[in-house]
Amino acid sequence: MYLKRVDGPRQVTLPDGSILSRADLPPPDTRRWVASRKATVVRAVIHGLITEAEALERYALSPEEFAQWRRAVEAHGEAALKVTAIQKYRQL
Repeated sequence: MYLKRVDGPRQVTLPDGSILSRADLPPPDTRRWVASRKATVVRAVIHGLITEAEALERYALSPEEFAQWRRAVEAHGEAALKVTAIQKYRQL
């Protein structure tokens, strides 16, 4: 079995006891961003699986877009990332 050398951990344990690994991350060519994929990337950055800079580069995100995802997850959870619920969780 061949393991690709990567910087940082291969997996992290989340506060709820579940394990998040690099294999759980969305593919780099993701074009359709559903709430669960956004939340996975945010959780990976928050818990140190990947760096924010790596996430921005890997998924071609702007710093502003990622910051918005992170604020939404930290304030309201994954539900705040759903496009249909954006106005419900929008900060004035």
